[in-house]
Amino acid sequence: MEAVIEALDGHPVWLGLVGGLVIAALNMGGAFVLLLWPRPSPRFLDAALGFAAGVMLTASFTSLILPGIEYGGLLPVLGGLALGALVMDAGDRWLPHEHFVKGHEGPDVQRIRRVWLFIIAITLHNMPEGLAVGVNFGSGHYREAIQLMLAIGIQNIPEGLSVAVSSLSAGLGARFYASMVGVRSGLVEIPAAVLGAALVHYVAMLLPWAMGFAAGAMLYVISHEILPETHRMGHERLATLGTMLGIIVMLTLDVALG
Repeated sequence: MEAVIEALDGHPVWLGLVGGLVIAALNMGGAFVLLLWPRPSPRFLDAALGFAAGVMLTASFTSLILPGIEYGGLLPVLGGLALGALVMDAGDRWLPHEHFVKGHEGPDVQRIRRVWLFIIAITLHNMPEGLAVGVNFGSGHYREAIQLMLAIGIQNIPEGLSVAVSSLSAGLGARFYASMVGVRSGLVEIPAAVLGAALVHYVAMLLPWAMGFAAGAMLYVISHEILPETHRMGHERLATLGTMLGIIVMLTLDVALG
């Protein structure tokens, strides 16, 4: 781990870009699994998304909330946490988008193509992940940043596959096109990571606020989007076991890389 940290001798914003590229690439890998495995079962997908939720839930505390409190105290982190959740809630209410299971949400805009409604929903979902990785690299806490990058990247694999499979099931195109919808779902993480790194690097006082914001946004997505989606098809038990496995994996990463 020390050798990896020493190798990261670069500008934090550039490292934020690298982190964004890594997690987006792993999302891409998950999306392209559809080309080899066109019909993964809904049970597997719900368990995999539960795993992703467990990783994100744990990372929100170990890599964002607790380090943010250590750096800037409780109040800025709590303020950022509330702001992150409120921004995600506003986007969920005001932007037209469509979920693969839950259906249409937001304003009723008939002229927007259905595929774009899906892409908007995916963007709302993935932006906090890229922001969280960028904030950690921008802070200069490379150990925590690598942990979070690996955690987000691992859970991006089943997420990318799930988006691609859902796109195929929704009739948004053949397998390759559905895979590309999954790939596009992760691209927003790259500019989000750069933005997060730049904000906290150039305005250091924003670090605890930014860590809280990224954590609040991720926790909102977990509670409002991921877990409800995994429980809609009657696979609650598998989704819960997947969540527990995600928590175990993230805690193991945290200890092993710490």
